[in-house]
Amino acid sequence: MSKMNLLQAINSALDIAMTTDPSALCFGEDVGHFGGVFRATSQLQDKHGAQRCFNTPLTEQGIIGFANGIAAQGMTAIAEIQFADYIFPAFDQIVNEAAKFRYRSGNEFNVGRLTIRTPYGGGINGALYHSQSPEAYFTHTPGLVVVVPRNPEQAKGLLLAAIRDNNPVIFFEPKKLYRASIGEVPDGDYQIPLGKGEIVRSGSDITLLAWGAQMEAIEKAADMAEQEGISCEVIDLRTLLPWDRDLVAESVRKTGRLIINHEASRTCGFGAEIAAEIQQQCFLYLESPIVRVTGLDTPFPLALEKEYMPDHLKTYEAIIASMTF
Repeated sequence: MSKMNLLQAINSALDIAMTTDPSALCFGEDVGHFGGVFRATSQLQDKHGAQRCFNTPLTEQGIIGFANGIAAQGMTAIAEIQFADYIFPAFDQIVNEAAKFRYRSGNEFNVGRLTIRTPYGGGINGALYHSQSPEAYFTHTPGLVVVVPRNPEQAKGLLLAAIRDNNPVIFFEPKKLYRASIGEVPDGDYQIPLGKGEIVRSGSDITLLAWGAQMEAIEKAADMAEQEGISCEVIDLRTLLPWDRDLVAESVRKTGRLIINHEASRTCGFGAEIAAEIQQQCFLYLESPIVRVTGLDTPFPLALEKEYMPDHLKTYEAIIASMTF
């Protein structure tokens, strides 16, 4: 075990993936000698060579188009989109090409060896073009896998699993946590299963659900609620597509209440899908309406970033409202 921050854990996973798979290529804007804008790919070019870790032109559509091509030829493509806000020029290549390769060919060919890494979310004063949380756009697309880690240990294991998964994976990295989240991480090669959530804290009165950086918010809220004698079950979804319906439903049948926290805007955020599904599965067990604590339906603000964020205080207020419904 070593102490690592989230960036170091991601770098370790990329190094292991490239060492164990000679066909793996890592590429994107400034990922080569510079090591990426956040330094997630530091030293990879020095260790694995400029033919396997290299810079691309500043064209997101071109990056993913190239990634689709080499993945279709059986190579392992690890593409970086420098900020999730700039993934939209590549939207067509992701949702109309990568997600549909296997389906349209009747499994004759696919791009299952494709992983798209991208930093997402707020918390760094990045304003509207460097703070967005676009996960819901991609959870609507059959054929993709969408993953979000919450800490270094999760990031390394989930990223290795994503790179080796036989489906195209979008791996959203909460940049707020890049250097803020530090923890014990196994030095060696390990994987955390995709599609499985995790109960971070057991409880009996109410279920709190989040992913990525918002896990910190709901854990703080759970601590505050505990002081009031409220027992919170805390779940990290980890994979959004496919998401662990059974785990969440089992928890809600036990607690009778559910609060979903996500940083993205409220309308058509992924929390709406979770609320609809759990309402259908657990309707007779619910003691109060399912609550979403989310970002606002506005462009991501700069000066009012703290007001925008669905923090632990907003989550705590939602817990009290749900318990006293």
